[in-house]
Amino acid sequence: MQHFLAMGGYAMYVWPAYAVFFAVLVVDGVAPRLRRRRILRELRGRLARQAARERRPSPPAN
Repeated sequence: MQHFLAMGGYAMYVWPAYAVFFAVLVVDGVAPRLRRRRILRELRGRLARQAARERRPSPPAN
């Protein structure tokens, strides 16, 4: 097992490559969810502002 983990002397190159790969994989999975949440929050805010603007009484015409 120790020989496998040493990767024939290339462990200091191989294991960081695996770590970077899995980190990118995790970020690639999480980023769309965070982006979706942010976009939905922005849309809710826009809809709320639009609804508030429509409920506001219009100024009297002169």
